[in-house]
Amino acid sequence: MPTTEQAVRDRRTFAIISHPDAGKTTLTEKLLLRGGAIHLAGEVKAKGERRRARSDWMKIEQQRGISVTTSVMTFIRDGITFNLLDTPGHEDFSEDTYRTLTAVDSAVMVIDAAKGIEPQTRKLFEVCRLRDMPIVTFINKLDREARDPFELMDQIAEELALDVAPVAWPIGMGRDFKGCYDLLHDRVLLMGEDRTESVQVDGLDDPKLEELIPAEQLQKLREEAELVREACPKFDVDAFLEGHMTPVYFGSALRNFGVGHLLSGIAEFSPPPRPLPTDKRSVDPTEDKVSGFVFKVQANMDPNHRDRIAFVRMCSGKFKRGMKLKHVRSGKPMAIYNPIMFFAQDREIADEAFPGDIVGVPNHGTLRVGDTLSESEDMRFTGIPDFAPEILRRVRLDDPMKGKHLKKALESLAEEGVTQVFKPELGANWIVGVVGQLQLDVLKTRIEAEYGINVTLEPAPYETARWVSCDDKAKLDSFCGAIRSAMSTDRDGAPVFLARNYWELNHQIQNNPDIRFSKTRERA
Repeated sequence: MPTTEQAVRDRRTFAIISHPDAGKTTLTEKLLLRGGAIHLAGEVKAKGERRRARSDWMKIEQQRGISVTTSVMTFIRDGITFNLLDTPGHEDFSEDTYRTLTAVDSAVMVIDAAKGIEPQTRKLFEVCRLRDMPIVTFINKLDREARDPFELMDQIAEELALDVAPVAWPIGMGRDFKGCYDLLHDRVLLMGEDRTESVQVDGLDDPKLEELIPAEQLQKLREEAELVREACPKFDVDAFLEGHMTPVYFGSALRNFGVGHLLSGIAEFSPPPRPLPTDKRSVDPTEDKVSGFVFKVQANMDPNHRDRIAFVRMCSGKFKRGMKLKHVRSGKPMAIYNPIMFFAQDREIADEAFPGDIVGVPNHGTLRVGDTLSESEDMRFTGIPDFAPEILRRVRLDDPMKGKHLKKALESLAEEGVTQVFKPELGANWIVGVVGQLQLDVLKTRIEAEYGINVTLEPAPYETARWVSCDDKAKLDSFCGAIRSAMSTDRDGAPVFLARNYWELNHQIQNNPDIRFSKTRERA
């Protein structure tokens, strides 16, 4: 059995980030195919059940063809254990993606070669930058008409302020796309019908290249590769690990080209699990005592069992099935008898897990996003926030007798991070808050499908919300009492100001300089 140090060294926990339609779900699927985790690619154009990649399992995802939840997939290739977190691509689910990024050590940024950097990519990159996260870039869809690779390099460098180091360079594009030249290892990667052919060469002047690449394309490759080596900085692993430089790979996820090269690069360059911050100290993954935190809760992954799974990122120590860990928020011990490892909807019991692994812990509402599990000391892993919602709705029950059921459903979904839930100081209707419109569709669908409750989401007379706090409790109580009709509490009982518009919000901020109005709140 591996020691904790060995296991940490051999783990890569990473997320894939992109704008919708950049090919993220297809890339996820092909990475799993390369890793031996699946044996049949469920191509997007296939029919029936094969149409969706295995990571998109919720009904609304299958209907709309998008990822709206985070799936976790673990696979092993060449002795390396990869924990791949596939994040929602749709911007309405950026909160879920943000929390997922707290649970990974690096990210793969997927860019559509024809479109370049798009708004959601930029947003997610900024989240990674806040954490100094190493980012590998995969420029996808080279088998279609694309922008000039140098133009794409310039865009990444200018808009994201990253040093760009291509580790490969494309040979042609669109219909003429033949493959890539590996600039680090001097080899040609040629795209075949069913596999990638790798040919080792002795540099770009090797006559062997003339047999592999048409003359016109070879001349262009030599000119461009020389320019790349002169104009772009050489790949520096330390700069990459510090979040200042991104290695760039090219390929086509749909054609399964460049995916193996990318996976090898993640294994070779991306970091193993790293120390993580708590409110007391930094926790090193090689410590003996087990610790971890919940970054996601998902109910009803298996509709037949009405289950509720907390996704726990293991942070230190060697976890064993049946261990008792302290649930720090409640102060109570939890025995974890049936921990699971994930492959999308598939799962198996985990007898052990190491730092970097994602373990599913079945529970009945005990665990929620932001909770810490610890074998020893009381500490809380930090950096997992709630965000002020941008859309607020009143929840009206079709059957008023189901008030208790609705309360349970809303609190449960709030603990998952699907929605914010606010209880107004005056009035009986719950207020739900979300970042994007699509979240409302998911919320309504799940309340009806999973809890058997029909609800109407009505416009609320509020435009935004802010958590309010003050060092002087008397001043906070006075403020909340003076505008009681605009006050509510969140699921933790923290006071929340519901503003009718941004003018009112700014008015209250100016008139109450001692009160803090916060757009984010650290999960308690």
